[in-house]
Amino acid sequence: MVAVYRSICRRSSRERATWYAFINSLVLSVLLMPSLAVAAEMPVIDAHIHYSHDAWDVIPPEKAVAILRRAGLKKALVSSSSDEGTQKLYAIAPDLVVPVLRPYRKRGEISSWKYDDSVVAMLRERLGQYRYAGIGEFHAFGDDIELPVLQQVIGLAKKYGIFLHAHVDSDAIHRIFKHNPDALVLWAHSGFDNPDEIRTLLEKYPNLWSDLAFRDEHVLQDQVAPGWQELFNDFPDRFVLGTDTYTPERWYFVVENAEWSRDWLNTLPESLAENIAWRNAEALLKKVGY
Repeated sequence: MVAVYRSICRRSSRERATWYAFINSLVLSVLLMPSLAVAAEMPVIDAHIHYSHDAWDVIPPEKAVAILRRAGLKKALVSSSSDEGTQKLYAIAPDLVVPVLRPYRKRGEISSWKYDDSVVAMLRERLGQYRYAGIGEFHAFGDDIELPVLQQVIGLAKKYGIFLHAHVDSDAIHRIFKHNPDALVLWAHSGFDNPDEIRTLLEKYPNLWSDLAFRDEHVLQDQVAPGWQELFNDFPDRFVLGTDTYTPERWYFVVENAEWSRDWLNTLPESLAENIAWRNAEALLKKVGY
């Protein structure tokens, strides 16, 4: 494989593009091969999927949905930059795709969106036109929550009775609930925080859920790590799974992440495993009437 990669690197840019397209096609073909085992395995809800403009250029909607189904997903919570990607998937798989409205219209707005009043107008327009379970995933930290755009986003979630999928630090979590004590918040990546800090927030806010996207330190040698095991036991109804397809390449890991998640979940008691696999995400969706 290394030799093949070096050979490709020595070729012209046009030849490299052709090779990369061939490799992408080959990987997709493998991902889309029928799998009898998936259907019999534990259902999974993936609460952190993106299908942005650069993804649909590489993976057409039909193939993206086929990947989600091959992963054995019960539901996929999908947001995208722009929202057009989410709507493309929802149009062909409304039984599978749960739309979440992202405030980004294109890449590069992760830092700028919170200062842009036009974002709020876009969110209002989309919320009036389509049905969503939440707003996000959005990035904000600390006192960003006090900015007018963030305050209006919190208000829109409250008005429409939907959750906030927030890629934020613990300070921002406190501020969100300060402004709306009844908010429903899905904490992206569990804030990349340690179990002690996550515990503190889960204890304080009963309407806080944590997704495990891009978190693998909770599993050591195929077993749930100490600290995380106690956290899952004490908060069995607050954790959900996620892949985070933040780049097109991450779509190649949707099936793998679902299979890996089933492996470590199978080391837990059945009821707890099912909660994290899909019941907790389903409970959150019921909270927002979805």
